[in-house]
Amino acid sequence: MKKISKYFMMATVSLSMFAQNAFAAGNDSGICELINKLGPVIKTLRTLAFLGAAFVLMDWAWGYIKSGKVEKDDLKDKGIAMFVGFFLLFGVAIVLSFVASTGGQEYLGCVKNAFAAGK
Repeated sequence: MKKISKYFMMATVSLSMFAQNAFAAGNDSGICELINKLGPVIKTLRTLAFLGAAFVLMDWAWGYIKSGKVEKDDLKDKGIAMFVGFFLLFGVAIVLSFVASTGGQEYLGCVKNAFAAGK
């Protein structure tokens, strides 16, 4: 848990330090360009996060199916950590899905036109 919190802290510090560069122009064009250029990377990370969440639960369930016994201490010790890992990966996937979606980009100020009238 200490290792995860260290990674989370480093990610938060890095994001807070470098996110301002995306908004440096005074408008939201920087973040829009960043999202557009990193679109394939965001989609790949989203897919890997969903797969990682599925594999975490699958590994947890397969361990209990293979052993054939479930003890209360195992559920308390291993189960909570597995569910925290699952929800972290699933949460990252949901956030990346939102950022890559049209609604998420509109929320960030990136206006998407489906039909460019007059152009």
